Amino acid sequence: MTSLASNSTPSWLIGAGLFSLTLKVFADSDPNAPSLNSPESNTNSGWFATVDKTQEEQPHWMTPLVTVTPRLEEEYRYDQVVQNKAGGTTLTNNGGGKGLELIPSEHVEVIIGQPGYMSNQTPKTTTSGWADESLLMKYRFLSANEEQGNYIVTGFMGVSLPTGSTAFTQNHTVTTPTLAVGKGWGTRDQGVNIQSTYSKSFPSGNQNILGEPTVWNTSFQGHFSNYFWPEIETSVTHWQGGLLAGKDQTIVTYGIIFGRIPLEGRTRLILGAGYQTANMSGFSTFGSGWVTSARLAF
Repeated sequence: MTSLASNSTPSWLIGAGLFSLTLKVFADSDPNAPSLNSPESNTNSGWFATVDKTQEEQPHWMTPLVTVTPRLEEEYRYDQVVQNKAGGTTLTNNGGGKGLELIPSEHVEVIIGQPGYMSNQTPKTTTSGWADESLLMKYRFLSANEEQGNYIVTGFMGVSLPTGSTAFTQNHTVTTPTLAVGKGWGTRDQGVNIQSTYSKSFPSGNQNILGEPTVWNTSFQGHFSNYFWPEIETSVTHWQGGLLAGKDQTIVTYGIIFGRIPLEGRTRLILGAGYQTANMSGFSTFGSGWVTSARLAF
């Protein structure tokens, strides 16, 4: 058995500390603040006044399991992704590359990714280590809440930094611009929506290995009975250049999300799970898998 980082601190523990520190720094002065789904949410002054104003101007949909939402969110998120591959190999990503999401100003969100702790388990060996660090900035161009049109248009700029363990790093900085859009039908309490992103990644080196993949993600999501958000997502990847040049992969995720469940003050709990299959296309990097997600919105 091989372990690249057997003594590393578990990623969930790092994430918990990061979230606790954030709540301490941005402690809400109004513990009786109403739901974030309500137009009457806390709008006094300070950091959370900006958050509430920003989120009131956009639809109140749920962030999908796979597709990065065009909405601006303030939350801590921890995912786990398990992929079953050929030959009895299982790849597990603890953390999913998610982390802390903040709204520092109107129209802007920044995501400080928590590097996933990876485990690649074969019938003979297990290799473990950290994935690369990821950062993302969103800028919301257009939006209207459910009463004003129920749509949103946002641009992303993401960057992956080669900070990971030898077995899991890409060894080069990767920049990924993205266009994200969404349209909904219904009210804040029930309805349906489509959220979609289109991105292309540009590595700073090793293009002959990494290539320049283009990814089109789309989520078809419903909202029923307050906390119930069923969804189907598709993820279509086309590789230009690199070892997978000319290949296409289609992944389908069948998911369910429960939230936003009130905890204390403005904090809300969100839990989700989904089953993934890549057998929709002739080529796939894995066979099937599971995605689970836990979030604390604040």
